[in-house]
Amino acid sequence: MNTVQKLATLAGVSARTLRYYDSIGLLTPQKNESGYRVYGSAEIDRLQLILFYRELGFGLHDIAKLLDEPDFDEIEALIGQREQLMRERSRLDLLITNVEKTISTKQGESRMADHEKFEGFKKQLVEDNETAFGTEIREKYGDAEVDRSNAKMLGMDPEQYEAFKRLEQEILEKLEHALKEGEPAGIAGQEIADLHRQWLGFTWGSYEPNAHAGLAEMYVADERFAAYYEKAGEGAAQYLRDAIIAYTDQQSK
Repeated sequence: MNTVQKLATLAGVSARTLRYYDSIGLLTPQKNESGYRVYGSAEIDRLQLILFYRELGFGLHDIAKLLDEPDFDEIEALIGQREQLMRERSRLDLLITNVEKTISTKQGESRMADHEKFEGFKKQLVEDNETAFGTEIREKYGDAEVDRSNAKMLGMDPEQYEAFKRLEQEILEKLEHALKEGEPAGIAGQEIADLHRQWLGFTWGSYEPNAHAGLAEMYVADERFAAYYEKAGEGAAQYLRDAIIAYTDQQSK
């Protein structure tokens, strides 16, 4: 058994942190015969998971909800954490390689082709999209279509990639302003829907209104998609969906 101070030292956290976790029910210690807080192996294992998830960016409320699920599988959780950490290591390795090449180029020791300056970013974007949405997108559009889209992304030259990212940002900025108008089928909403069509053209092989509408429905149905567009303001995902539906209805006539 470990006291609060011993566990704090062992885990590299403060005793105050452990007491706070206790106060919110996230990590509840046992009580010994003298009434002091003590932590056994079960509590130590739970703290390890808490700290893992904290490093991965989870909030305390979400961690508590996850760990207290009746069917929570600790081994499966650890495997998932390992996979996420491996992806993060891969992302950092790409960025480190990119920085090292840039330094070498700036020092005149080597030359970095323009396309190399964006390779790490493009590869990471593809990997992040696969991790976050790959299963759903592949089920909806098929492996062949998704693979073609990924290949098109990786094949962008620097100018195309810059235009792709610039258009993505423009959509978010216009969404933020258009929300105040509240009319997705209006001029502002239809401009955004058309910009979104242009944005898809960077990675889609061909444009299909029905596919565009189907993707828009996913923006509302899946909270992970919705969260991206909600950065522009509350209701942005719904607004974009409605704007795209109005737009594709016109395209289909």
